[in-house]
Amino acid sequence: MKRQALFIGGTGTISAAVTRRVAGMPDWELTLINRGSRNDTLPAVVHVIRADIMQDDLAPLLEGLRWDVVADFIAFTPADAERDFRLFNGRTAQYFFISSASVCRKCSWDNPITEQTPRETSHSAYARQKAACEDVLRQHQQADGFPVTIIRPTLTYDERKAPVAVRGNKGNWTVMRRMMEGKPVIIPGDGSSLWTLTHTSDLARGFTGLMGNGSAIGETFHITSDEALTWNEIYEGLARALGVELRAVHVPSDLLAIGDPFGLEANLLGDKAWSALFDNSKLRRAVPDFRPRVRYEEGIRETVDYILAHPECQPEEPAFDAWCDRVTAIIDGIRGPLREAADLTRRPCE
Repeated sequence: MKRQALFIGGTGTISAAVTRRVAGMPDWELTLINRGSRNDTLPAVVHVIRADIMQDDLAPLLEGLRWDVVADFIAFTPADAERDFRLFNGRTAQYFFISSASVCRKCSWDNPITEQTPRETSHSAYARQKAACEDVLRQHQQADGFPVTIIRPTLTYDERKAPVAVRGNKGNWTVMRRMMEGKPVIIPGDGSSLWTLTHTSDLARGFTGLMGNGSAIGETFHITSDEALTWNEIYEGLARALGVELRAVHVPSDLLAIGDPFGLEANLLGDKAWSALFDNSKLRRAVPDFRPRVRYEEGIRETVDYILAHPECQPEEPAFDAWCDRVTAIIDGIRGPLREAADLTRRPCE
């Protein structure tokens, strides 16, 4: 008899890869609850309940049903976590909450990051909300026996999403287009900090290894690649995949965050301005055969090919493009005065 899984969402950057993998596993049957906006790409074996968990009363739809696994990929607030407890307590043997590695403290002396790394969310409202969700679910685990497993992904990319550090509000296409047009692109700091990228198919391998895994209940896991790259290397890899030369402009993160355009204070100062390496030992103890397989050079080529072939993945964002032009012009404008200042130090004393 097949085990039953219910996913809330199931078609996003992370969840689509998990959906595809579970759909191909003969011992699982998968149902999604979502609004149906991307369901045309779902495997035929996946069942769908079309509903909006944010708006609709799902209690009547769930009456009398039970699952081996429930995973909510679109829970972001403590209210969402409380709603899921009310809906699924007593209806599932294991509940997955998708948190974020952004809740972990990033600092120069605390690498690699483990599940025991202290949380630090002062720069990011998103991270504060995810941490608060974790707290709500932990409380229900301890008080009510709610069988929660918490997952903390780091920067995860798929065929629709190229990883960059500085982006606008509509995704990363504008950065790619600027590269293709020979325009400069912004890299925070000097680009030498290390970051961990994870392809969604690798995250899905770790995730499915935890499904129905009794040792994972009551635990927190991050699921990441073991490949650490500098931001310079990440952008250079993207440029190679596009077949263009990278024109990088390095700007200190604290300057980029002035006025907090495009949410860069949280994105950089609380997260990507630091090196972030991860120790996957805990995950491997629970899932001994977990091994990330997709290296960045391979994954980014697939991403570029897909995005270039799909116009719907190319949203224009003139405001971000113009901001990039202004910032790079300002940086270029101070190079002359800096050279003059350096020349003064080399002149003989009069």
